[in-house]
Amino acid sequence: MAILDIAIVGFIVIFLASLLMFGEFLVRAKGIFGVISLLLFVLYFIHHLPNDSPVLMISLLVAGFILIVLDGKLINNGSVAILGLLLMMLACALPAPSWVYGLGVSAAFILGVCGSFLFLKVFPARAFWSKLTLMDQLSSEKGYNSINAEYKLLVGKIGKSITPFRPVGTIEVEGKQYSAITNGVWLERDQMIKVVSVDGTRIVIEAHQE
Repeated sequence: MAILDIAIVGFIVIFLASLLMFGEFLVRAKGIFGVISLLLFVLYFIHHLPNDSPVLMISLLVAGFILIVLDGKLINNGSVAILGLLLMMLACALPAPSWVYGLGVSAAFILGVCGSFLFLKVFPARAFWSKLTLMDQLSSEKGYNSINAEYKLLVGKIGKSITPFRPVGTIEVEGKQYSAITNGVWLERDQMIKVVSVDGTRIVIEAHQE
């Protein structure tokens, strides 16, 4: 497919592939996103590596994705996730026929990853993602009547982030630390925050501008 030699076509292919790959991870798409993403990546690698096996690049891609998942589930500081993203970008950029093409597909990959979060507004989130981002809400209707009233008093208060938020982390408000979550926004450590809502033990925060 000579059309893949055109930089803009490669940009579109990698954008869609990364968009659907991470979309499959975030929402319940019944595997459709995953299959299409895999086909697009394989098509891209086979075209640009006709005399070499694309297995190495696909392995690099998978390894990077695994690092991102591990960071989200276990480490939760963003460092391993960044390494994973770099590996995946490298896998896309290395087979490119020119450095311009490589920069283009790298940008397409990042845009696709960021765009995949929009699927959360349309499709139901996967169960494990809901747990990861503390979206399993505790409500009085479910019988959680022993909620600490102190949490309710946090709404509107100002504090700071103790850890980076990806998007879950720890905050400090009035000398006490709490687990909290943003609305999908990443925050850095020691950043001023404001508690915007509390639902059970789920504390939602946002960046605070003084």
